[in-house]
Amino acid sequence: MMRKKLGLFVLLCGCGFTPMFSDNKADIYVPVINGSGINGIELRNALNAKFGGQKTASAPYTLVVSLGAPETKYKALEPTGAATWQEIALRANYTLKHGDDIISTGTETASESYTFVRYLVAANASYNNAVSNTINVLADKISTRAIAEVAEYEQGVSEK
Repeated sequence: MMRKKLGLFVLLCGCGFTPMFSDNKADIYVPVINGSGINGIELRNALNAKFGGQKTASAPYTLVVSLGAPETKYKALEPTGAATWQEIALRANYTLKHGDDIISTGTETASESYTFVRYLVAANASYNNAVSNTINVLADKISTRAIAEVAEYEQGVSEK
């Protein structure tokens, strides 16, 4: 079993394969996400963590993100009509730029279901946890796309 793993490792090393997240080379600046309060702050912090730390505005790439307000949907109702299960959804639009050139634009969405209980503290904790998890999923989706777009852009520039 160990030989197979070692053989696969040697094979991958010989073909020039390098993992996309291996060195966090993406020098991407994420400006403040306006109009979205604490959720925008958390999304910006999560994106900066994915890019290897907060960058300055002089970074070669800029990722401008706008975050919509959380949308809540009822997923399950008791016979009395009281909600017991809800879903929180967030949508983020983004634009990735290199200087004044737009490299990529897109929209990502993420959602998570959570239990809605009658006790206020528990309901708030459940909601906040769902929002936090949704923000982390958005950060994963957006950062993966941005890093891939930067790599593709740099490869195209180097081939010219």
